[in-house]
Amino acid sequence: MNGNANGAIAPLVNGDGAAGPQSLFQIVEALEAIHSAQSTNESRRQASIFLEQAKTSREAPYHGFTLASDRSQLPVVRHFALSLLEYAIKHNWTEYSLEQSGALRGWVLQLARDVNGQDPLYIRNKIAQLWVELAKRSWASEWIDMDELLVRLWAGPIVQKELVLLVLETLSEDVFNREDSAAALRGTQLNRACVDIFTPASVLAENFPARDTDVNVRFGDEGWLARLGDLLEWCLEHNVGTDEEVRACAIKTLAALKAAMQWVMHKATAAVHCTEHICKSLTVPSVPVQMEDDFLALVCPMYGAESVNLLKRLYEWSVVDATNVDEEKYLLSKKFSEMISNLGNFIEQRPLLIPGSSDLSGFLNLMLNIMSHQSMTVSLPVLSTWVKLLKSDTTGQSDAFDPLVGSLLDICSQRLIKYESLPEDSDDPSLVFLLEDIDTMPERHTFVGVYRRYCVQVVETIVKRRPFDAMCHILAQTSHSLKTLYDGQPPFRIETYKKNSVPALRVDAHFTVVEAALKGYVKWIDSHGSTPQQDELERSTMETNLESWCEQLLGMDFKDPLIKKRALQLAVTFSTTALDKRAGFMLKVLEHILMTRPTENPAYPAHSDAVKDLQHDCAQELHRLAMKMPDHLLVVYDQLEAKIEDIVAEGGLDDKQRLSYYMFLFIITHRATTIDPQLRESRLQNFVNPIKLSWQDAELTRSVSTFQGFCGLLGLGRVQEYLVSRQVHKIEDWSQYQLDAEGLAIQTELNERFQLLPLRPTKSFIGVSNDKLIKGSTTYNTACALWQDVIPIILPNLLQFLSHCHAFHNPLNWTGLPEELRPIVTRVLTDRFWQAGISTGSKDDFYARVGNTRTTMEGFASSIRGAVRMVRETCYSILFCMSRLDIHFYGFVELPGPLAQALFADAHALSSHQMSVLLNVARFLVDDCPANLRAHFLPPILASLFTQVDSKVSSEWEQLTRKAQATSDDDSLTQEMKEESILRQLTYSAVLMVAGLLDPQREAKPHTADVAEDVTQALMGKMGNASPAQPPKVERRQPMRDFILSSDAILEPLILFCTHALRLRDQRCCSVIIRVFRSIVPKFSENRPDIREFICNEVLKASITSLHEDYFVELQRELAQLIATIFILYSPHSNTPRHILLSLPGVEERKLDLVAKQLFAVNSGRQQRALILDLLQGLRGQSIAEQGQITRPPQNQKPVSRDKRMSLQQHLISEDQEANKNRGASPDLGGLVDMFR
Repeated sequence: MNGNANGAIAPLVNGDGAAGPQSLFQIVEALEAIHSAQSTNESRRQASIFLEQAKTSREAPYHGFTLASDRSQLPVVRHFALSLLEYAIKHNWTEYSLEQSGALRGWVLQLARDVNGQDPLYIRNKIAQLWVELAKRSWASEWIDMDELLVRLWAGPIVQKELVLLVLETLSEDVFNREDSAAALRGTQLNRACVDIFTPASVLAENFPARDTDVNVRFGDEGWLARLGDLLEWCLEHNVGTDEEVRACAIKTLAALKAAMQWVMHKATAAVHCTEHICKSLTVPSVPVQMEDDFLALVCPMYGAESVNLLKRLYEWSVVDATNVDEEKYLLSKKFSEMISNLGNFIEQRPLLIPGSSDLSGFLNLMLNIMSHQSMTVSLPVLSTWVKLLKSDTTGQSDAFDPLVGSLLDICSQRLIKYESLPEDSDDPSLVFLLEDIDTMPERHTFVGVYRRYCVQVVETIVKRRPFDAMCHILAQTSHSLKTLYDGQPPFRIETYKKNSVPALRVDAHFTVVEAALKGYVKWIDSHGSTPQQDELERSTMETNLESWCEQLLGMDFKDPLIKKRALQLAVTFSTTALDKRAGFMLKVLEHILMTRPTENPAYPAHSDAVKDLQHDCAQELHRLAMKMPDHLLVVYDQLEAKIEDIVAEGGLDDKQRLSYYMFLFIITHRATTIDPQLRESRLQNFVNPIKLSWQDAELTRSVSTFQGFCGLLGLGRVQEYLVSRQVHKIEDWSQYQLDAEGLAIQTELNERFQLLPLRPTKSFIGVSNDKLIKGSTTYNTACALWQDVIPIILPNLLQFLSHCHAFHNPLNWTGLPEELRPIVTRVLTDRFWQAGISTGSKDDFYARVGNTRTTMEGFASSIRGAVRMVRETCYSILFCMSRLDIHFYGFVELPGPLAQALFADAHALSSHQMSVLLNVARFLVDDCPANLRAHFLPPILASLFTQVDSKVSSEWEQLTRKAQATSDDDSLTQEMKEESILRQLTYSAVLMVAGLLDPQREAKPHTADVAEDVTQALMGKMGNASPAQPPKVERRQPMRDFILSSDAILEPLILFCTHALRLRDQRCCSVIIRVFRSIVPKFSENRPDIREFICNEVLKASITSLHEDYFVELQRELAQLIATIFILYSPHSNTPRHILLSLPGVEERKLDLVAKQLFAVNSGRQQRALILDLLQGLRGQSIAEQGQITRPPQNQKPVSRDKRMSLQQHLISEDQEANKNRGASPDLGGLVDMFR
């Protein structure tokens, strides 16, 4: 009965065995109605309903066979007829008897035998798919002779060979490479059967002599690998370059081989000479055939001189010019680069397998040529391979690399320029290719960022392996570039100054190379070889040369402030790394920084902004020197102090600059190891005492005790009155409304009031007090002793500041504001920002627009939110710095409640972006909490956090969904896209925090309090009345995960947020939450029936509902696994999972009982997923392709003009990019509306 088409037909047709001609006529008529241009929408709708009902009819399989085998019917009718057979196989197979399933299989086999070249390609493909669907359900079970039937078809004309090729390719993909539920249910059986029929009998006998042969599914000894290789050889010998039919057959053969190569035995591929067959196809003058070779596991013969020469000629032939791109050749170059990258990776992975006769030098030169390709898209795969080869302890030491080092360094230097900063009309070939390959700005930023990182790694690794020659080459190259900086470019003029000039970009690229070389050099120093004395001598000589080069650099007079900034940064980097033992050079760098005091010229804003940037960086470089070399600076501390006092006395500095100079002195005093302890304490107290006194000011305390006092303190008291008097709600374009004298005065006052607060000095000094310190170190303990008495003085007023900042965003707190003006509160406090890929114009254009609106109502609003934002984020920073001081912050018994109140009471009024910042701060506070203080500190913080985040995220997603359903103009759509992007970031940050807290691998680490409890208790005693209470007795090293799951106060809002997150339309976040649930579900299988019941009910419902939606189609495997986990672990304790599943449409009790039995019997996650997906087959959402809205293009179709990046390049780009999703209304839930009764 295996191949009988005339078996028991009657059970699959109507009751009396009639063929139902009326039904056949109605099907044809309905299809005509759908496709006819004269049909009305109503008639099409009714026809669609009828055809959907026809699929579920008992007679559907026979109708399908009858119509599909009737060549007089239109192709669209025959294709629908095949879908009737497909529906029967996929949805009703388990209901058929052996006789019925045999008849159905016979019909499909008959259709396959009748295939000819006149049948449309999509008809043939559909028949092959039906064959595979049958195989997944019955092959190697009741269907034994499938291989024989395929071989007999193989003996037919070329069109039948193509059908067999498609069957083999699809079967391989579904069984081994895809997550196919039908194949997964019979995974072991199908895996073995595929191995049997593909592998030559001799290879099986040699490697598995004792294998079970009771069920023989193969036919013939050669196996399909050999047959495929022979067919490919035949195609190559019969005009594959010119004969369309032969070429199509060759491509399909390569596709079938590609699918099989991912799982077949290597010995099998060697036995049938697969590599030789496929490599031969490279010589074919046909791009589509050549491009099918990207999948190959290429082996040693490819490194021979003849093969390398062939590859070199093929690459040279494929190279195209940026001004005249041949799309097919360019696509071949990309594929070819990936193939060469795979070959290079094999050298790194298995160097001992490379024959000594290989032309390794020629192959490396080929890799170098590809890396130098003007297109970075072509270059990237090979560049990543160079990184692996150079880093390898085996290949990286090879002498074969020596002749290529100079060229590698030169290419990396050229490619480290920031291409995204070049104007788009630039004629740079690499930029032309980049714009051609990648459409959106964020993708370009990501791509070039990844490319630059690989270039930096190449430079760093080369210098580490060959420090002296490589460093000399790089410095000479950089010196030459600096001397010819403006060759071919207009000279520097302040009137025409641009931030991203070509000379500035060149300098940045070369200095980046030098910085990478320095990293490599330092790594070489850290790993001196077997001759340390010789290495030390060479090091001394090298340092002398480096110091000389840096002195030349400092002696250059750069007019561009940004170039001067980069030069200072590089000099400080040298001083703090390679030349850190040369105090004299450090003092020269210090003097140069102190003498660099450029003046601003307001007449030229672009240059003035660059000068401000340079001034800010000078302060940062001073701090870096103080952090790295405090003992050297301590020797000249008195002179430095006098010099800084002179600079301050000269005037011309703002408060921020003056503060930076004093911080420089503070860092030296704090970090120096040779200073007298008493002198250190005295000097540090002199810096901190003014801060302490400012927080004790009674007027400050009185002002921040009320919301109105806070507003008056910041100068916000006059803001509301001004907005009302100017009737801002009636002004359409705030950027066109110029401020009057009163508005400008308020704006100035807002900027000045912040300078009078103690926030900035507190943030600055407490920040540098614990920056990059190791807990328990002397410097850390000094910081603790310095701030332990100050923290309890700061905290009360600090929390008031923070609470009022959040309250300011709540319109309800704007008392006295007319109702019609309340919406403008949100507008005033909504930050303006530029977002890559969404905002119109460049980032520089955005900043220019912001600068041009400073004196308008838009600028006035910016000043308001800027004042509040500075206070809010400065408070965040101070809290973070305090948290680094361990027990001196976390130990206060009265802190958690007020802190949670200040952080989260009005957090719902913050924007999504502002909430993201708050979430990040909270994460640091949670992470830094000592294990023995978690029960005391974390419950109110985390409970409030997850309650607010759940409320905020859920409401924002609901609002976003409503907006998506409304028609919007372009400006509104742009704003909506920004909001959606930020909301996704907030949601992702929240779910990552959950995942981090519940990570099973996250173990509580010992804190300072745990290691030195005696010291801790002594420090606690010094705090007097503000000392923390004894914390509850908690297991000191209890993992955070166990603590969270055992704390009801935290667990309840957390698990509620996670449940809601399963329904948020963000696949990345949903995927994380699914993994979280899968990790915690087993924790409640034996205890906590309340939590278990909530998961059985709410979480299971949310999972099933998401499984139903088309949006989550890519997460169906993960959702099915979660559903299976809940059912398996919780069904023995609760009937809820069973009741919920039985309440679903189409889930019958008999079928559920069968699935349940199988679920408890299997341990494979793949099979468990497959069982759930099969059970809920009728409820699962569908992808766009499954809905028939997208058809797969033919394999030999000409590539489109803008080729998407190759899969390997996508893999190389580490940043997770989420594809744009279709926007619109939520899908109709159909039968799920009443599913949970």
